Amino acid sequence: MKTNSLLKWPFRILAFAWIIGAMQGCAPRPMYRTTLPSTSSPASSAKVSPPAPPSPEQEPPRTPLPQEAKIREQDLKARSPITPPAAKETTKPPVVTPEATTAPLPDDSSLLAKITPGTSPQRAASLRLTDEGRKLLEAGDAPKALSRLEKTIVIDSTNSYGYFYLAKAHYRLGRYKESLSFLEVAESRLSGEPFWLAEVHALRGENFRALGMVDKAEASYTQALRLNSGNRTATDALARLQGQSQAISR
Repeated sequence: MKTNSLLKWPFRILAFAWIIGAMQGCAPRPMYRTTLPSTSSPASSAKVSPPAPPSPEQEPPRTPLPQEAKIREQDLKARSPITPPAAKETTKPPVVTPEATTAPLPDDSSLLAKITPGTSPQRAASLRLTDEGRKLLEAGDAPKALSRLEKTIVIDSTNSYGYFYLAKAHYRLGRYKESLSFLEVAESRLSGEPFWLAEVHALRGENFRALGMVDKAEASYTQALRLNSGNRTATDALARLQGQSQAISR
């Protein structure tokens, strides 16, 4: 009897285990929700992208230039260099005598008339010698006139008329530079006498003309006529220059 009982225990255990397994299989299972993926990542790991810049305004389409208007490098190289237009040949304008703005000045060439009772003896003697030298120049004796005129400024170094006639004597002798030097002294001492200043500029023009300085000669003659429209030396000289200019232009 005991032996049969011992043999039945394993079968009971197996049956009991099977019953437990069957009960567990039949028990209701709990419902599980499927975890949905998060639509947004944590704030700490979220990346904020900058806003997109506004789209630039579109430029209007450019109208293409005509093909013939385009400048190509080979075209520039092929062209000849640009040269200025040839200057027109101009002739020197004729010398025009300036119109007289005032009436001719009265003749003030008499040196003896300048000797008055109040004139100093030295001044009077110098003026007389100057007048003698003037007459010798008019007679064509320039060397003797020069010797006489040199004494005038030895007697009176302030005699402005003596310097003028010394300049005239040197001009007659062909010493043009010496003549111009004496004219500078005479001009500085005759600033208040327009008649004599006109004589100085006219004689200066004669020296410049003799030296071949035609432009300076014209300017001196013109200045002489501005001071005294009745200056014969300047009037005749400008007339000669005008005739020469017309002859050359032909």
